[in-house]
Amino acid sequence: MQEKHIVKVLELEPVTHNVRRVVVEKPKGYSFIPGQATEVAVNKPGWEEELRPFTFTALNNDANLEFTIKVYDDHDGVTNQIGKLEEGDELILHDVWGTINYKGPGYFIAGGAGVTPFIAIFRMLEQEKKLDGHYLIFSNRTKKDIILRGEFTRLLGDRFINTITDEKVEGFDHQMIDEQYLKEKISNFDQNFYVCGPKPMIKDIRKHLESLGADVESVVFEK
Repeated sequence: MQEKHIVKVLELEPVTHNVRRVVVEKPKGYSFIPGQATEVAVNKPGWEEELRPFTFTALNNDANLEFTIKVYDDHDGVTNQIGKLEEGDELILHDVWGTINYKGPGYFIAGGAGVTPFIAIFRMLEQEKKLDGHYLIFSNRTKKDIILRGEFTRLLGDRFINTITDEKVEGFDHQMIDEQYLKEKISNFDQNFYVCGPKPMIKDIRKHLESLGADVESVVFEK
């Protein structure tokens, strides 16, 4: 039987034009490791059994839980409902499970909302003063889609590498994350890699990394 916790929404704020920060109560004894997720449902009639996985983006020692969620307004699904939430509404949380398992310094490669499992990991590393040796290559369609651009820039400086695929913007790369791009950005493939994003992107990057000599065991994919 899955655990079930009904929690109140405490704070809501926009992160980008279509991404929302959602802060909820933390159930007593509830704990997680950065990179982990839970199944979430909206506690409203007809939506209680509609579960979707979301990654925790705050840290386990914070008083409350936080999610950073991309809202899809074009169809009436769970994220659309999350986009309509107000403070005081309720979510239903279930068991904690693993998505990205942190193994040590290396390159984090994300597409769009796929960056969310990395947020708590980078916040943990900042708290532990262990950010050296960590890089984030982040692909988005447009500049306005970049989640937490200010925070990642502050944490990583020039180790935060952005590429924009659908528009040319000064100061940003303008290409897909293909084999050639990875070769340009990474000089050593004998290290850890973490990849998270749309399934076709994950599949392609797995192939590119293997082709460039990365050890399959050193590449962590979102589960």
